[in-house]
Amino acid sequence: MNLEIIHTTRYTYDCPVQLHPHLLYLRPRENSLLHVESFELFLQPAGTIHWMRDDFDNIPASIHYAAISDVLEIRSECVVKTTDLAPFDFMVRDYARTFPFAYEALHQFNLSLYLAPPPADVQEALEAWLKSRFIYRPTDTVAWLFALIRTLNENVRYERRDEQGIQEPLETIKLNSGSCRDYATLFVACARTMGMAARFVSGYLYDPGLDPSLPGDMHAWVEVFLPGAGWRGIDPTYGIFCHNYYVPVAHAVVAESINPIQGSFYSSAPVLATLTSDVRIRPITTTGKSPTAAANPAAPVMGSQSNSQNLSTDAGGLA
Repeated sequence: MNLEIIHTTRYTYDCPVQLHPHLLYLRPRENSLLHVESFELFLQPAGTIHWMRDDFDNIPASIHYAAISDVLEIRSECVVKTTDLAPFDFMVRDYARTFPFAYEALHQFNLSLYLAPPPADVQEALEAWLKSRFIYRPTDTVAWLFALIRTLNENVRYERRDEQGIQEPLETIKLNSGSCRDYATLFVACARTMGMAARFVSGYLYDPGLDPSLPGDMHAWVEVFLPGAGWRGIDPTYGIFCHNYYVPVAHAVVAESINPIQGSFYSSAPVLATLTSDVRIRPITTTGKSPTAAANPAAPVMGSQSNSQNLSTDAGGLA
């Protein structure tokens, strides 16, 4: 499937500000099942783009601005080809086919960051919360994992949150509600508490049932490491294993590392900033584009959200 993704973020300030360098996690990660056919960045004001690899081998763009401006607009346009049609098309090593299992020594070493459990009091609270909800626990590892996904999906109510930040797992189970990023953070904490390596993923999800006239958002989900199968995507918000509608952009140990847009600004006087964000995803039959990166003025977008002086412009967009 070829998907076209257009993601626009716009900040307006009530007086000109000095923009500090920004880090953009917007370019999808390529792998054997996902190819980036084209990718372009449009910036207002213009900036210098430096591509880099971060400590998790993601590919963010580092943007440096010279101009003082009362507008910051970032638009990315890309076309990706996805082929991950069969989410259960994998084999698990014999020793890991039943759960619980212990990762072999090399995996224990390589995955240590993704196995680090939350603090003891958080583990205790999560175990108590799961005890009365995660009743059916199959011994087959994949079935166990699917049952855990369904447990979170059925016991946490989805609630869109436009404000910045991520709920701590204990806050999510206290409220029994959260956004996609809160579901993912809770699942990572539960998985690590029970001994399974897990990491947070930020990216895009094509939803064919979404009204194309309405603005969308980025999405958040999880990857777990299964010996023999590697990192497998799962989405506790929808209660499913990921497939070719999912387009990962970045992954990390903690969600805060990969906020899609990170940066700040300076002003000697108090400044009111307004944020608008818009994501459009649609299937296409042909790309008609070539891989490139540019820096040009971008077009206006819809929606609004408040921000304030000198705060990081971490437009998560992970509703």
